[in-house]
Amino acid sequence: MDQPNSYCRFVDTLDSDHVHRHYHDKQYGFPIDSDNELFERLVLEINQAGLSWTTILNKQANFNKAYDGFDVDTVANYGEKDINRLLSDPGIIRNKLKVNAAIHNAQQIQALQKEFGSFKQWLDHHHPKTKDEWVKLFKKTFKFTGGEITNEFLMSTGYLKGAHIESCEVFHTIARLRPKWMQDQ
Repeated sequence: MDQPNSYCRFVDTLDSDHVHRHYHDKQYGFPIDSDNELFERLVLEINQAGLSWTTILNKQANFNKAYDGFDVDTVANYGEKDINRLLSDPGIIRNKLKVNAAIHNAQQIQALQKEFGSFKQWLDHHHPKTKDEWVKLFKKTFKFTGGEITNEFLMSTGYLKGAHIESCEVFHTIARLRPKWMQDQ
């Protein structure tokens, strides 16, 4: 059987209520304005490392609850009690490095908010960059953000191309949603 060569072709084979179909049609590649939602996507991408994206999508609601709706300020203030709570929560990925990275990255986002007004404005300020330039910037700024994590985070939030193929209906929906200054980059 031929393997689909894109996420778009893969989800075309799935029922409309499948977790990947919903993510593809409603989230993947769509611009995000909220810092908390951008933080959520970053945490989910970090937690996917070494695991399947299906696992993360199936646990997305659990992550949202465990990380207090991904409120940047709340997570930035997590202490040892919160770390222990997260590490004992079977509804999420219980990895100390990933939990600590989420807290550290929330604190980094707070610093970016002070300097740039928001995490989104920091991303916008640095756009456009090549994947390699983004990876270097993310590694300097955040924890647990290697090449694949950074690439997927940026594609899934519309900062790097490649989330959808041009023949995909969602590709054209997203193109209309992107800010004018990003459309030709």
